[in-house]
Amino acid sequence: MLRIAGVTLPNDKRVVISLTYIYGIGLAHSQNVLAQAKIDESTRVKDLTEEEGNRIRQVIESTYKIEGELRREVLNNIKRLKEIKSYRGSRHAKGLPSRGQRTKTNSRSVRGNTRRTAGSGRKDSAQKT
Repeated sequence: MLRIAGVTLPNDKRVVISLTYIYGIGLAHSQNVLAQAKIDESTRVKDLTEEEGNRIRQVIESTYKIEGELRREVLNNIKRLKEIKSYRGSRHAKGLPSRGQRTKTNSRSVRGNTRRTAGSGRKDSAQKT
C-alpha cells in the first residue's frame, strides 16, 4: 500500500495508471515520473519495493505541484478573475461555462438543470405553445 501526498494508490493497478489518482498528475506526467525514477511502467503497485516508492515520492514532490497546493492555486486564480471582474470571472460566479460554449442548449449540467427522465421539464406535445 503506497501513499503519496495523502492519496492511497490502488494495489492491483499498474504504477503508470495508479499515479493518475493523484490530483495534478495525468498520464504524461506519470510516465515522466517513472522515467526519472527508473521504474518500469508495467509493474504493479503491490510489487514496488519501499525504496522505489520513495524514489517516486521524491521525484513528484520535487517536480510537480499536486493535491492541496494545486487546488489552492486554481481557486486563487478563479478568485482573482472574479475580483478584477473579468468576463471569465463573472461566468464562474454565475456558474456558467467560461470557455465559450453555447448555453441555449448543452449546458444543463453546468446550469444545474439536469433532467433525470426523458420527458420531465418539457411541455406536453398536445399543449399549445
